[in-house]
Amino acid sequence: MTVATSTAVLTGPQLVHAADATLVAQLSQDLARRIQDQGLRPGTRLPSIRQMAEQAGVSRFTVVEAYERLVAQGLVQSRRGAGFFVQARRAPLIDKSANAAKPLAPAQIDTRWMLRSMFGSNPIDGAMPGSAGLLPPDWLDLDLVSSALRSVGRTAQGPLLGYGHPQGYAPLRQQIAALLQAQGLPVHPELNLLTTSGVTHGLDLVARLLVQPGDTVLVEDPAWYVVFGRLAAFGARVIGVPRGPNGPDMAWLEQAAAQHRPKLLITNSTVHNPTGYGLSAGAAYDMLRIAEKHDFMVVEDLTYAEFHPNSGSNLTRLAELDRLNRVILAGGFAKTLAASLRVGWLAAKDDLVQRLSDIKMLGALTSSELSERVVHRILADGAYRRHVERLRLRVDEARARCLKRLIKLGYTVPNEPQAGMFIWADCGRDSEQLAREAADRGLLIPPGSLFSPTQAPSRMARISVAIVDEEKVWKELAALK
Repeated sequence: MTVATSTAVLTGPQLVHAADATLVAQLSQDLARRIQDQGLRPGTRLPSIRQMAEQAGVSRFTVVEAYERLVAQGLVQSRRGAGFFVQARRAPLIDKSANAAKPLAPAQIDTRWMLRSMFGSNPIDGAMPGSAGLLPPDWLDLDLVSSALRSVGRTAQGPLLGYGHPQGYAPLRQQIAALLQAQGLPVHPELNLLTTSGVTHGLDLVARLLVQPGDTVLVEDPAWYVVFGRLAAFGARVIGVPRGPNGPDMAWLEQAAAQHRPKLLITNSTVHNPTGYGLSAGAAYDMLRIAEKHDFMVVEDLTYAEFHPNSGSNLTRLAELDRLNRVILAGGFAKTLAASLRVGWLAAKDDLVQRLSDIKMLGALTSSELSERVVHRILADGAYRRHVERLRLRVDEARARCLKRLIKLGYTVPNEPQAGMFIWADCGRDSEQLAREAADRGLLIPPGSLFSPTQAPSRMARISVAIVDEEKVWKELAALK
């Protein structure tokens, strides 16, 4: 059926020149509302650009941009030589997920279900804040990131349209190298640094380079569960080493290294995830001694190191003791700035950096120079350190209050975390069952079984300190006990 075409006769949109919204936004929103309310029917031709400019009292450029926004939204169709026409409305797609308020927990809660629940298009109604390992947006500094983004947009121009350097934006590497050098780490920006799309990407590059199917990789137990899945995907055999308040169990590490001849050990040395534990100097020396004796590499993950009160100095770091001989250092800015920036880095000896850079190019060519320029701007302007200090103090205060509230509910914490945004708490029963019941109530609580490569039942659970002022969450936690 052919729809008769007619040109819309509109009363001029009332645009406010001093309003917060731009004239383009006001005009496009006014026309979108008329289309959605059926004031402008499908097939109707919008006034010409000249006519609309006269009616609305704006420039033709404003009208063109407003019309193009409507085209991008699928509300208007542009026909070359004929003008702009209201698009026929299509039946909306049925969002099946909207009919299910909460995802049903599987028979066994695994990494895939947890990740789908955290990153689904329809998040769990009232999901526990921080369940994805992030702090609430209002704890971070949106103005800091936005200002840097605007500054980069004004000054970078042409370079933003290219790929960028495979090893990463050079000024950012220089800035990171300066920070690491100030902490006693022997890092050269050209020889020892490679940027990545976050720490996860960095760990993935290392595994692709060093791990072959059948190889053994040692991990801490407990440790970040996503690592287990990545290693399994490469066909690696994953062996857990018990992690205590001061580091891995050295007797266990020595025995596992002798028995399994591992290629790699992955460790959170500073502010361990999920426990918040640290690493003593003695444990660090022992780890390097065992790695040297049994000839395996060590990845030192500093994802949460900025939350340690001595993050800039006086910390035992394997890479500092080892001088990047067999230690690969990984870090990033997702936890302190913005996860969407996806900027991380690897520090390693020069031959490894070159090989890692080659693998990076094969998988993704380069990382995002736009994001890297934004992070560089924040670091170069000098505001980052003050921001991190404020954030750390807020996290420390929240963690102290969370500990008290959890203990009051009957949870126990065998060893209090030294720092960080998580509490590793004993819930007094199988934490996977607790997590399943929590999911039915709209909460995500990662159970302890996820954090062990054996996936053995556990009474431990990882609690984010971001829930500290979420009274609804505390009421549900109380009901679960």
